[in-house]
Order: sequence, then structure tokens, then C-alpha cells
Amino acid sequence: MKKFFSLFVALFVLVAVGYAQKGTMKFAKETHDFGKVEQGKPVTHVFEFKNTGTDPVVISDAQASCGCTKPNWTREAILPGKTGTVSATYNAAAAGPFNKSVTVTSNAEAGQIVLYLKGEVVTQKEAETAAAPATAAPAAKDKKKATKTSR
Repeated sequence: MKKFFSLFVALFVLVAVGYAQKGTMKFAKETHDFGKVEQGKPVTHVFEFKNTGTDPVVISDAQASCGCTKPNWTREAILPGKTGTVSATYNAAAAGPFNKSVTVTSNAEAGQIVLYLKGEVVTQKEAETAAAPATAAPAAKDKKKATKTSR
């Protein structure tokens, strides 16, 4: 009975250590919002992660939720404490809001993680209008000041 108990404890410790010795992918962020993007111009975001585990992480696959998104990833093993990337390029062909996902499969502790891209595809004119107020606003303020001081 004593031998059986000792064998059981040894097996338990071996299994517990085996599970503890995993790589862990810690992403800086798992969702990226592009905001408004111009129709016809693909956009790319690079998701960066760090291996916070004790074993190397190897990404075996990254699958996009549709054919309009193409993932790419670090192909070599990411050693503990090192960083890797998963990039996703969205082909902004169709106008309107989008919410796409990329499922990353690896030998990491979680096995799979889902990354998200979102935003709104707009026409070139709408994209220019959306960007213009940020650059035109200071000029408008200066114009008002000039008008007030010249009176």
C-alpha cells in the first residue's frame, strides 16, 4: 500500500510539473479599432505578445474569420521572456462597419486566443473629411483670434 501511495504521489507531481511548464502568450491588447478607414486601401495592425511562461511558444496557425483578412505571425519559437507578433491585414473593399477576428493556435497554456479588428470602411471623401477637422480646427481658432484682434 505504501508503494502504491508513493507511486501515486510521484505521478501526481510529474503531471503537475508538466502542466506548470507551459508557455504563455500575454498580448499588449487583443482588440484593435482602426476607426474610419478608406475604402480600397488595406489596413494592417501588428499585435505584439510576450511569452511570460517557462517554455517556448510556437504558433502553429492563425485563421481569419473571412477571406478579407490575412494573418501573418512569428514562425520561430518564442523563448520565455521574448516577444512575438501576429499581424492582420484587412482588405477594406466593402463600405460599412467591420468586426473581424483572427484565431491564433499555439502550444501555449490557453491553446487558442482570438484577436479582433474593428472599424468602419468609408469612401475616400468621408475619410478625408474625418481627418480634416483634426488639422483644420487649430487654423479656424487662429482665424477667429485674428478677426477679434483686428477689430
